[in-house]
Amino acid sequence: MTGLTRRRLLASGLGAAAATACGGLPRPALAQGQKLSFKLGTDLPVPHPVNVRLKEAIAAIAQETNGAVEIALFPSNQLGSDSDMLSQIRSGALELATFPGTVVSTLVPATSLTGLGFAFPSYDTVWAAMDGDVGGYIRRAIEKTNLVPFEATWDNGFRQITTSTKPIQTPADLKGFKIRVPVVPLWVSMFAALGAAPVSIPLSEAYSSLQTKIADGQENPLALINFAKFYEVQRYCSLTNHAWDGFWMMANGRVWRSIPADVQQIMTKHLNAAALKERGDIARANIDLRKELEAKGLVFNGVDPGAFQAALRRTKFYTQWREKFGAEAWALVQKYAGDIG
Repeated sequence: MTGLTRRRLLASGLGAAAATACGGLPRPALAQGQKLSFKLGTDLPVPHPVNVRLKEAIAAIAQETNGAVEIALFPSNQLGSDSDMLSQIRSGALELATFPGTVVSTLVPATSLTGLGFAFPSYDTVWAAMDGDVGGYIRRAIEKTNLVPFEATWDNGFRQITTSTKPIQTPADLKGFKIRVPVVPLWVSMFAALGAAPVSIPLSEAYSSLQTKIADGQENPLALINFAKFYEVQRYCSLTNHAWDGFWMMANGRVWRSIPADVQQIMTKHLNAAALKERGDIARANIDLRKELEAKGLVFNGVDPGAFQAALRRTKFYTQWREKFGAEAWALVQKYAGDIG
C-alpha cells in the first residue's frame, strides 16, 4: 500500500508534529472545486474523548485542505452495530471508522492480542507494546484485509467489572455470575474459564440488558462506565484491570488509495495527533473518574490481579490462546508483558 508506506516515512513513527513544525503541507493536489466527502463511524457516546478529539481533527483537516475534505462523524453506533460498521468499511460503504481491537478480532484475530486477560500491568507496558513491535505486528495483519490502519492507537482503557449484586473481590466471586461482555470470543472464553456465565451483547444494548437483569454485571473502562451511565443500573465497581484494549482508526483500502498522497498526509497527521491527545485525556480522566462515579453511587473495591491470573493459569485459557495466536505473536506480547503462560 503505497499511501500507507509513504505516510509512515513522513510521520516517522508517531511524529505527527514533524510536518507541522516544517510549516505544514502545500495546498492539496485536488482539482479546482473538487471535494472529498467521507463518513466516520464510532461506537462511543458523543461526549467520549475519542469523539471529542475526532471532531477537532475533522475541523483541522477541513481547515488545512481549504474545505476540500469533509468528514461527517457518526458516533454512538448511528451507522449500525460494530459488526455492521466493520462490514460497511470492508465494502467501502463506510470510508473511516474506529473499532476496538477485540471487535476487529472477528476479522483479524491478532487485534485482540492486547486484550489477553491480566497480561499488561500498566500503561507504560501497553504503550511500549503498541508503539513498538506488537502494534507493528497487528497493523501488518490488518493491512492484509484491505483495510488501512492509522499509526497511533487510541486508548479504550483498562477494563473494570461493575455489578448490581455484589463486589467481585476474588476469582470465586465470578462463579456462575451473569456478566455482559462484548461479542468477543477472547473475553467470553476468559470469563467462562473463571467460572462466570458470560452473555455476549453489543454495547448499544448493554444498558438495557443490565436494567432488565439479562446480566447482573458488565466490564468496561471507567470512562465508558461513566459516559454510558452504567452507574444508574449498577452498584459496585471492582478495579480488576483485567484487560486493556485500544481503538484502531481505519480507512477502507480502496478509498484510501484513491485519495491524493498529500491529502493522505494531512488526514494522517491530524488523526494521529488526535489519538495521542485522546490518550492524555483518558489518563487525566482516570484520576478523577473514581471520585465522580463514587459521587454517583458506585462503591469501589480493589483486587489482587495476581490471584485472577493464577486462576486463569490453572485453566487452559493461556494455552488455548497461545495456540490460536501463534508462537510469533505470543513471543511479541511476552516481550513486553512477561511470562503469562
